Amino acid sequence: MRPFEESHTFASHNDFQFVCFVLRNIYQFSLILQGVTMHINKISVKTGSRNEMVDITSLVQKEISNAGVEDGVCVVYVPHTTAGVTINEGADPAVCTDIIQKLNDLVPPNAGYRHMEGNADSHIKASLMGSSVTVLIENGRLVLGTWQKIFFCEFDGPRTRKVSVKI
Repeated sequence: MRPFEESHTFASHNDFQFVCFVLRNIYQFSLILQGVTMHINKISVKTGSRNEMVDITSLVQKEISNAGVEDGVCVVYVPHTTAGVTINEGADPAVCTDIIQKLNDLVPPNAGYRHMEGNADSHIKASLMGSSVTVLIENGRLVLGTWQKIFFCEFDGPRTRKVSVKI
């Protein structure tokens, strides 16, 4: 039996969130005791259209350089319900165009969704892309493949958004 599978139930989602909060803080405290420092910063991303993929690799790398971290893990997290983040090819801009086009084909705007704000497709696309990526850091640099870049994915723009970077 896995932990919390059958023998542990939570009265509410808030109870579960509280347990996660406590466990996360215990973990972070244990890292501090081990001499590991965590850096959390926010970067700003401005988009110019409703659907857009913005290369934020250099902004994330700048946060790593500013933190002075040589080896570790970087988590890039998007705290928005109509935007996401992904890692994909950054050498050919047609890749981003193709991704956005296919997402629009799969989840077209104004397709009779029940969500009242008129941006249900944006929520679905953000869920498909995901809200975070994790990248290793070695020798002060992001460990990415030759063609890989980190992309902020806007699905309800244009807007100015915040992205959290935890190192």
